[in-house]
Amino acid sequence: MRVAHVITRMILGGAQENTLLNCEDLLRDYSDDVLLITGPSIGPEGDLLERARRNLVPLSIIDPLRRDIHPTRDWASYRALRRVLIDFRPDVVHTHSAKGGLLGRLAADSLGIPAIVHTVHGAPWHPYQSALARQFFIRCERFAANRCHALISVADAMTDLLVDARVAPREKFTTIYSGMEVEPFVNADMRRDETRSMLGFGPEHVVIGKVARLFHLKGHADVIRAAQTVAKKFPQARFLFVGDGILRAELERQADDAGLAKVIRFVGLVPPTEVANYIGAMDIVVHASLREGLARVLPQGLIAGKPVVSYDVDGAREVVKTGETGFLIPPQDEHALADALGQLIADPALRATLGSEGRRRFTDQFRHQEMTRRVRELYERCLAAKG
Repeated sequence: MRVAHVITRMILGGAQENTLLNCEDLLRDYSDDVLLITGPSIGPEGDLLERARRNLVPLSIIDPLRRDIHPTRDWASYRALRRVLIDFRPDVVHTHSAKGGLLGRLAADSLGIPAIVHTVHGAPWHPYQSALARQFFIRCERFAANRCHALISVADAMTDLLVDARVAPREKFTTIYSGMEVEPFVNADMRRDETRSMLGFGPEHVVIGKVARLFHLKGHADVIRAAQTVAKKFPQARFLFVGDGILRAELERQADDAGLAKVIRFVGLVPPTEVANYIGAMDIVVHASLREGLARVLPQGLIAGKPVVSYDVDGAREVVKTGETGFLIPPQDEHALADALGQLIADPALRATLGSEGRRRFTDQFRHQEMTRRVRELYERCLAAKG
């Protein structure tokens, strides 16, 4: 096959890693012709373009393609996308993210591409927007969904959300969990002592870790407030924030103002290859995002054998099972967050039991090879339907 992937930007993020792994698998395992089309990776979140180049993934960078809405740049991006697709002549166009998804599907549809597929990594609307903004994004998604042949959801919750919003009928969706390289997380504890020592954590500390961009709606401020309660009751507790973003200075100030400068460690951006080592240094993984398709850190933490505490949003409930693999709590309930963390801090045996069950359930399910196999089968079904 000739497959063109379209995504707005290749920062260090779950949707981006998913897309890159899919490209690499198609090239290596199926000998497909692949082109990754993206805008520039601008901002403090890092980028995956160097890895793509290192692994010989063909790239086309469209400079005006950016995340923010900008009519002039968006029109230029659309025209550039059409030119690239005309030149590449793909059998399949597979789009990702809101902006790349909308423009990519419009361009592919205008050219009569045989199979057009879009992955929903997370809905572009959420309850924390104005009603006008939500309606705008829902209408955009309905418009774009009519210009593709199939939709992939990274969690059943995404399908339910988009069906309820009448974006597309349920039969147009297929759930395919976002794949990853699972072996580093299976072996995450191999450098545990070394990593903890580097971070200044001793064997007496119970480390609660959060891996996420320091960005709006990611819930870091909620974790900081819960940490105030936890630290008073459990002086051995330490918090580890892995990631960077525009809110770093503000969050560091909040931690200092709360008297948690020695309790919370900000390590900033780390290479994707190092994330497993940092999770290995943790005893508990916490995720307090208020919107997410299915955050990759949830299965990553569980595959690493760590219990997970997460807000009950979107796809989290598909991997976090209270009393089985961790604790699922109501969004923005900082008291419940502190209580769940306290239970795990106080009970090492419970931590081990929940983490072990998470590893058993999800290691094979989240292998990227399984994801790509199912994605490619969907391509084949779409192409067969077009004759």
